[in-house]
Amino acid sequence: MRVLIVEDEPKLARLLARGLAEEGHAAAVATTGEEALDATAAARHDVIVLDVMLPGVDGFGVCRTLRARNDWTPILMLTARDTIDDRVNGLDTGADDYLLKPFVFSELLARLRALVRRNLGERPTQLRAGDLCLDPATRRVWRGKTEIDLTAREFALLEAFLRRAGDTLSRGQLLDGAWDIAYEHRSNVVDVYVRYLREKIDRPFGRRSLETVRGIGYRLRNDGA
Repeated sequence: MRVLIVEDEPKLARLLARGLAEEGHAAAVATTGEEALDATAAARHDVIVLDVMLPGVDGFGVCRTLRARNDWTPILMLTARDTIDDRVNGLDTGADDYLLKPFVFSELLARLRALVRRNLGERPTQLRAGDLCLDPATRRVWRGKTEIDLTAREFALLEAFLRRAGDTLSRGQLLDGAWDIAYEHRSNVVDVYVRYLREKIDRPFGRRSLETVRGIGYRLRNDGA
């Protein structure tokens, strides 16, 4: 893996770079948000480890700018913040996973491997359920001829549903598919984002395609009805 570490704590940055090197990975370090944006413009990385609290442009700003550039390199955010609002904010800016400080290096490494595996997976040209269409390449969604504006996290959750349209998915499966966050399994973040999705892909069109399966999770009807 080619990893970009964006961390302003010199000791932690050195430890992460050394640990990754010992595992056979290449690691570059940026200490500010501006350095991170320059580094991503100059070279391609397989995954980015991004601290939230940075001097100048913070981690949220870096993530938002990268996604606006159509740079979809997987991002693992690091933070000492432990509130659901902070985690939702990070994910909404386009992060793929979230890890709280302090953490165990082996867990960080496992999460990075999972993100890289997921990013390398084969992507179909478009995903469909009835007249609901999602294009992974352009990050666009339509219902019929109407384009729907989704946040990065709403898009990831809808993509997880569309890849298994018609199947009942547990909250854990949805977290694994759209978040890769093991410790979130006790939170209501999936329920919150399902509600957001319904307000955008169903209710304006008089549809009920996103169904609740009591005691299990949720299902997207594969006919889009």
